[in-house]
Amino acid sequence: MARRLRFSGTGSDVSGCPSVHEDLDSGEVIVHGTPLTDSGDIAQLQHLSEGEVAVAVPRELLVDWAPKERTRQVRTIGLGEFNGLFAKFEHTAWRLETRRRYASDEASDRWEGFIETGSVVEDWPDGSPAKEFRDMIRAQTEQGKRVERVRIVDQPPTVGQRYLLDGARWNIATGEDIRNLWRIDADRFRLPAEDFWLFDSRLIALLRFDDDDQLTHVDLITEPAEVVRCCMVRDAAWHHAVPWQKFTAEMREDV
Repeated sequence: MARRLRFSGTGSDVSGCPSVHEDLDSGEVIVHGTPLTDSGDIAQLQHLSEGEVAVAVPRELLVDWAPKERTRQVRTIGLGEFNGLFAKFEHTAWRLETRRRYASDEASDRWEGFIETGSVVEDWPDGSPAKEFRDMIRAQTEQGKRVERVRIVDQPPTVGQRYLLDGARWNIATGEDIRNLWRIDADRFRLPAEDFWLFDSRLIALLRFDDDDQLTHVDLITEPAEVVRCCMVRDAAWHHAVPWQKFTAEMREDV
């Protein structure tokens, strides 16, 4: 069975070599670079066994991209503290959404109305958590801060994805910029199957779900190499994703 490898980073701006990958199951680090071929160099290596290959990489590659801890150091927070992050970010809040279903979406009259009519109506009552969150996002974007999302969509979209596609116009009304990407394209671009928020390009809020698709807690990560990796994911996803209005128009044309 093939390993599940995740690209960590590269020391090259052109060829992508040398690079570092991480085995998601074993935690092993895979480094590839220029092989040592000079017999004089190889003769100086200790414990090089038959079948093994030595490669040379810049020191900076390992300093910048090799995991610093065998077990990544994270701080787990509850949903209340997580919601507070949206009032504290200074410049940008960016989200990658990859799941096919979010159980929290289904726990409201808004969902029931969508199932009956196929359309999402924004009728959150004053004082409700959803209304307060919307008002907070509007206040942040009115200050020039950016709130952006890329949502991955299956072909055909799941019920939960159709709900988010239709309701996105209400997010956009608060100042959010939402784009979508077909899952087949996300896989082709090797985007990870992770759900996270990236705040100010320095703080990752990795969302954790149970087997029933309920958000249970959030892991905060500030490890520099992991933050840079998520910034690279953001740049790739944002570059290829399609603005919501164009994406939904093309979907209607295909029906």
